[in-house]
Amino acid sequence: MSGQESRLLGRWGEELAARELRARGCEILASRWRCRFGEIDLIARDGDYLCFVEVKLRRTDAFGSAGAFVDRRKQEKLRATAQLYLAEHPTGLQPRFDVAEIYAPQGMATRAPRVRLLENAF
Repeated sequence: MSGQESRLLGRWGEELAARELRARGCEILASRWRCRFGEIDLIARDGDYLCFVEVKLRRTDAFGSAGAFVDRRKQEKLRATAQLYLAEHPTGLQPRFDVAEIYAPQGMATRAPRVRLLENAF
């Protein structure tokens, strides 16, 4: 898969996750928010929570759940990125880290991709 195809697939997965969050009543505040520490796929408001959402798309869970690929190093990077976001966007909302697992066996051709949201994942 080329870099271009990979980016398109990633954006497609992020849009699926955003749709799921909206369906649950969340408001999407930012997508692909970047800073010197890294990138946060989605930032959403869920009631009293400010959710930093990492989207993981996989064809299958044969090698482990998609969420399992958010290892300690990635979590630390997400926390640092979220701290900078909060410094630039002060809020009274409680921060929360979620993972959106997306399973799409045929990639973007998958008719019914499975989206699973893991709230407070780490």
